[in-house]
Amino acid sequence: MSKDIFVFIEQRDGHLQKVGIELIGKARELASDLEQEVVAVLLGDGMDSVAGELIHFGADKVLVADSPYLKEYMTEPYARVFRHVIRDFQPEIVLFGATSIGRDLAPRIAARIHTGLTADCTALDIAEGEDGTLLMTRPAFGGNLMATITCRDHRPQMSTVRPGVMRAMERDDSRRGEIVRVAPVFDESKFRVRLLETVSEEREKVDITEAGVLVSGGRGVGTAAGFEKLRELAEVLGGEVSSSRAMVDAGVMGHDRQVGQTGKTVRPGVYFAFGISGAIQHLAGMEESDFIVAVNKDKFAPIFQVADVGIVGDVNKIVPLLVERLKK
Repeated sequence: MSKDIFVFIEQRDGHLQKVGIELIGKARELASDLEQEVVAVLLGDGMDSVAGELIHFGADKVLVADSPYLKEYMTEPYARVFRHVIRDFQPEIVLFGATSIGRDLAPRIAARIHTGLTADCTALDIAEGEDGTLLMTRPAFGGNLMATITCRDHRPQMSTVRPGVMRAMERDDSRRGEIVRVAPVFDESKFRVRLLETVSEEREKVDITEAGVLVSGGRGVGTAAGFEKLRELAEVLGGEVSSSRAMVDAGVMGHDRQVGQTGKTVRPGVYFAFGISGAIQHLAGMEESDFIVAVNKDKFAPIFQVADVGIVGDVNKIVPLLVERLKK
């Protein structure tokens, strides 16, 4: 019989990624409705020192698979271990982060255990009056409507969720749980890929999903010079610079700075939207921000419908004035 909600905990270089902590928070809500437990699944090498952190953030149990083969993410070793975990423990629901790793791993596991997978979910709920059916909601038709998908005939029910969509629980050091070791067995002869070298790409220091203040620019900012002004404002505010897809497509900003349906979902304390019209695909990535300030020449821009403060005007004139005033 299927039981419990499993969460894949992504780690990079031995550091837990925030999306796993967020998913534990959501799994805690779902588990309360089902009267089941939250089980974190942690794969890596030398992960004992961080496994207990997952219990403090809401997990009831942590399954730890430790092996040098799992130190860096590679599809085959991870997929083999996770498939055995699912077959041995029979979870009701399995959640993955919709990161580059989660998007690679989750569909391969779903195919191997013959179940469904709903990708890029923005909401998860348990259906009332049914036997643990998970309602998985995600954007459809280019983000113009939301579709709710169920997997009634197969278990486990699986979904990926983008970073920043769910809220993590507050850390509770008084929580107690169980850490269980999983002993993975590998046949290296079946590995068709070997990791020869890891090359780290130069990126901005702070991930935009973790920033408290985001200064975001769109087509109205237009140029690299315009974004330098936004960087100056972000520096004064102690925030980070992000952008809409238009500026990424134009080559002005990197994809890791993109907010929106095809970028990242963010929840900063303050979100500044400069020269961003507010297409539904962009709103999907930032509308849960605590406070939104929008600046746009077009007083009918959709961004003003979600903004707490709206300024109709020229971004290139307003940003320098803001910098000057805030510096004083």
